[in-house]
Amino acid sequence: MTSIDGSVALVTGGSRGLGKAFVDALYERGARKVYATARDPRTVTHPDAVPLALEVTDPASVAAAAARAQDVTVLVNNAGATAPTSFLDSPVEDVRREFDVNFFGPLLTTRAFVPALERNGDGHILTVHSVLSWVTVPGAVGYSAAKAALWSQSNALRLELQPRGVKVTGLHVGYVDTDLTASLDVPKVSAHSVAGQALDGIEADAHEVLADALTRQVKAGLSGELIDLYPQLAIQRW
Repeated sequence: MTSIDGSVALVTGGSRGLGKAFVDALYERGARKVYATARDPRTVTHPDAVPLALEVTDPASVAAAAARAQDVTVLVNNAGATAPTSFLDSPVEDVRREFDVNFFGPLLTTRAFVPALERNGDGHILTVHSVLSWVTVPGAVGYSAAKAALWSQSNALRLELQPRGVKVTGLHVGYVDTDLTASLDVPKVSAHSVAGQALDGIEADAHEVLADALTRQVKAGLSGELIDLYPQLAIQRW
C-alpha cells in the first residue's frame, strides 16, 4: 500500500484550483516535501511547498523539472486546460492544442519522472481525468477527446508500470468548485473533497477514483445504450 506520510510529491499545476488543494492535502497527510509546479513558480503560495517552474508541453522544461526533483515518490498529473472547440468549425490547431496540454503533457511528465519513481521505490502516479473521459458535450469536444485518450494512456501505463513497482491511479470528476467554474450554475464538488478522495485512492492503491455523483452515474451508463448518455439523439429530424 502506498503511504502519503513521509512521501515526496510533485503536483503539476500546483498553484491554484485543484492543484493547490492537492498541495494542501498532501501536507495535511504528512508528505515530507511537495513540489508545486507552475509556469510562473512565483504564483505558488503554500508556505512549505517547493515552487518549481514547469510547462508540461515543453520537453526541455519537463526534463529540467525532473532533473531538479529526483527524490519524487508520488507524481500528480493535474495540469490541464480547455477552450471551446468544434470538430467542424475550430482550427485544427486549437484541437491539437487540447491534446498537447491534456494528453501529451501528462505523457511527457510521466516519462520524465518514471525513472525516479522506480528508483526511489513505492512510486505512484495520480492522473486527473474527467467525467468527459467517458462522455462529450458540445463546445468541449477537443477536451473530451483528449481526456478520453488520457484515460486510455493511464490504462496502458498501469499495465506497463505494474511489473516495475509503480502504481497508477486515475481520478475522474465532473465540476470542481474553483475559480475556473465560478460562472457555471451547476452542482459542484469542493476541491478539498476531490483531493482528499484522490489521496485516499492512492493510499488504497485504487486503479480509479470517481469523485462525485455525476461521474459515477456516467461511468455506470457506459454499459447501457448510447442514447442514455446522449438523449438528444432521440430527437427525430426529418
